[in-house]
Amino acid sequence: MPLLTIDVLKGRSNDELKLLLDTIHSAVVDAFQVPERDRYQIVNQHDPNEMVIQDTGLGFNRSNEVVVIRMVSKRRTSEQKEMFYALTQDRLERHLKLAPKDLMISIVENDNADWSFGFGRAQFVTGEL
Repeated sequence: MPLLTIDVLKGRSNDELKLLLDTIHSAVVDAFQVPERDRYQIVNQHDPNEMVIQDTGLGFNRSNEVVVIRMVSKRRTSEQKEMFYALTQDRLERHLKLAPKDLMISIVENDNADWSFGFGRAQFVTGEL
């Protein structure tokens, strides 16, 4: 936890996807202080006509390298979220040469009862986690 869904356009190699996921996870670990094995990531690859990611009026154009990260997480502080945004952008730019304009992140928060990691139990509620 958190659960991340990463949407990209088709065309990246397996090595590029692995580096993308590893880089994002390193930012999750550092920003939210989660254990290394607290890793839940799903990649969706799309044809170009299946993703329309514009600029919300900020005046820039995205490229075909666009990465959209959707995170579902228990509550985090504004400082932690801002750190995650900055670390993710910096590391993706450094390791994958991703332009800052090509990264979009959205975080949706929920509560302890909204998670079951298996066995039909809400581990945050039962005290297992």
